[in-house]
Amino acid sequence: MAGRFVKSLRWSDVTPKATWINRRALLAGAAAGLVLPAAGRAETGRYSTDAAPNTLKEITNYNNFYEFGWNKDDPAAYAGALTTDPWSVAIGGLVDRPGSYDLADLVKGQAIDERIYRFRCVEAWSMVIPWQGFQLSGLLDRVGVQPGAKYVAFETVYRPEEMPGQRGGGISWPYVEGLRLDEAMNPLTILATGLYGEELPKQNGAPIRLVVPWKYGFKSIKSIVKITLTDKQPRTTWQELQPSEYGFYANVNPGVDHPRWSQATERRIGAGLFGGREETFMFNGYGEEVASLYSGMDLAVNY
Repeated sequence: MAGRFVKSLRWSDVTPKATWINRRALLAGAAAGLVLPAAGRAETGRYSTDAAPNTLKEITNYNNFYEFGWNKDDPAAYAGALTTDPWSVAIGGLVDRPGSYDLADLVKGQAIDERIYRFRCVEAWSMVIPWQGFQLSGLLDRVGVQPGAKYVAFETVYRPEEMPGQRGGGISWPYVEGLRLDEAMNPLTILATGLYGEELPKQNGAPIRLVVPWKYGFKSIKSIVKITLTDKQPRTTWQELQPSEYGFYANVNPGVDHPRWSQATERRIGAGLFGGREETFMFNGYGEEVASLYSGMDLAVNY
């Protein structure tokens, strides 16, 4: 079943990728603190799904990253211009240790593991992606969350000279997103720095992005440069742009249709143009881990 989690799944069980990973890339990434151990040694975390991952080509060539354009292949075509080294993330608001943190310092000391997560886009397509990253909760614990904090706000880098989509209209840049604090602290919520045993490709949100697997993909903000703890619900780009279509919570819910299409099924990328439609699971199959976060809430209203 799509939402079933396993503890013993190995890299070799799901993909032959380990047989051709470039060791030079692994070593370079490891030096920056961004990559898992060498090929063939990666073990999945206990939250991984047992679904087979999509190929690296599919994952890196079919993306929504509107900073590079509106077409699915625009990120792969244009993201190469993005400078990702050096990189820092400003952490502020209701925290004990605010500051600008270099990427290597952010990653240092974090328990980086592999998470094979189902990914569900609000456009009703899906993938399975083998991320490498660490729990957001570990970083928040490290900077010290103050008692008044209720939400976590995120911001994507703004560089129109490198990101051609930011030169146009349609979205108020930079891209912003947010989570409730309890959502951010859930062990499923990670900051990803790699996929398929390599450092994160630029079109997938390099060098560091959020991954929240029970929510639609637009919540998993890419190329993060700012994290702010706040006592007020933060602005989010798509809710601000079209509130009748995109809510703050954005939990995968097959019972609540998008105004322009059904969410009851999804098209699995890689299954062919006319095949691969699958049933959509509540919370993308992660209900056992997250349903309690929304006890008593009307998820048709709080969409």
